[in-house]
Amino acid sequence: MTYTQIEHLANTIRQDVVRMLESANSGHSAGPLGMADVFAALYFSILRHDPKNPDWSERDICVVSNGHIAPVLYAVLARSGYFSTDRLKTLRKYGSSLQGHPERTKLPGVEVTSGPLGSGLSQAAGMAYVLQQLEHNSSRWIYVTLGDGECNEGNVWEGAMLSAKYKLANLVAIIDRNNIQISGSTEETMPLEDFRGKWESFGWHVQEIDGNNVESIVDACAMARAVTNRPSVIIAHTIPGKGVDFMEYDYKWHGMVPSSAQAKTAIKKLRTLDGRISDSATS
Repeated sequence: MTYTQIEHLANTIRQDVVRMLESANSGHSAGPLGMADVFAALYFSILRHDPKNPDWSERDICVVSNGHIAPVLYAVLARSGYFSTDRLKTLRKYGSSLQGHPERTKLPGVEVTSGPLGSGLSQAAGMAYVLQQLEHNSSRWIYVTLGDGECNEGNVWEGAMLSAKYKLANLVAIIDRNNIQISGSTEETMPLEDFRGKWESFGWHVQEIDGNNVESIVDACAMARAVTNRPSVIIAHTIPGKGVDFMEYDYKWHGMVPSSAQAKTAIKKLRTLDGRISDSATS
């Protein structure tokens, strides 16, 4: 799949996310929209996986530590073919397998149950340790996504220390650096900068990229896989609420969902790339 095709798919995933959140009337908007490019790149260019065989023993693994961005994970799994896109409209509905945070046993393609922030990096490190140190299997990769506000959690840094100690070169962390969290900006709530320097001081290989540029995401993951003596972290600078101008950069949309009228406006903006193409051309 070309970069342009992946970009178009990310835009479709954003529309899925808006529709899901409107229907659920509950959930998080800014993060899933901002991370659509990362997840589209992962599942349609980077990860080795098989939707027809979710438990394939040679697959790469994607751990979603920032579980509140579940809508983008569900949308990309559905678009990949793990399950029907019709199920997306059941997000957060009673009895639905599309819960507010992913649960491993509920959906094919969901590798870990996530909810408590900060736990995913340690889970991913454990997987990488088993593959690299015990099975001596260097052909599989563990990817883990985290939020920047999540890095306020102390257990993130415990996982970072363990990963560096054991030189888990088969571990790639991708951090959604959107500079917001539920109570405000990250730098007002709990400053993270010098963010790159922190990760480097913990012994990680660090890259900073435009997290809304598919080519940059794919290239950064290729560079991470070329590092053989330490774990890698990609600080992906994203726009929270990407593609919907009234949501972009506004921390209040971290944990808000659009009304029916707002969702209609958002879908139109996404379908027309904010008016740059005619709506009839996207039909």
